Amino acid sequence: MAASAGKSAGKISNRKAFHDYTVLERYQCGIELLGTEIKSIREGEVTLTGGFAMVENGEMWLRDVYIKPYVCGNRHNHEPTRPRKLLLHKREILKLDGFVSRDGHALIPLNIHFKRGYAKLELGVCKGKQQQDKRQDLKKREADRSAAREMRR
Repeated sequence: MAASAGKSAGKISNRKAFHDYTVLERYQCGIELLGTEIKSIREGEVTLTGGFAMVENGEMWLRDVYIKPYVCGNRHNHEPTRPRKLLLHKREILKLDGFVSRDGHALIPLNIHFKRGYAKLELGVCKGKQQQDKRQDLKKREADRSAAREMRR
């Protein structure tokens, strides 16, 4: 598994997205996957870093997400970075397309988790952070840590 994706209890998250982007809204959607892809996801062999979603011909597609080929797969194993269709209602797709058309907004995969046996993707409407925003977040996090440290004493 890649260093930028965290794995805990069946949830694979994109920690770098929270560093590089400000998450404005979150949406949960299904993913159209092949059998070998599900097996690789259950093993935690996914890299969400660098992935994004886009609208094409009225359908939502997930691009540049790496799902490692299944180790025990045969010649019908999947291609690791193939585009995957996201399962959303038409009105949600239109709403998300409106967000993306704004300046500086992107649809970034935040995590993949399982819900009642089905793989679900949490998609975030994100706005890119500037370098100074990242510094402010770091200062705030450090201040929170020191305050928690003082409270424990």
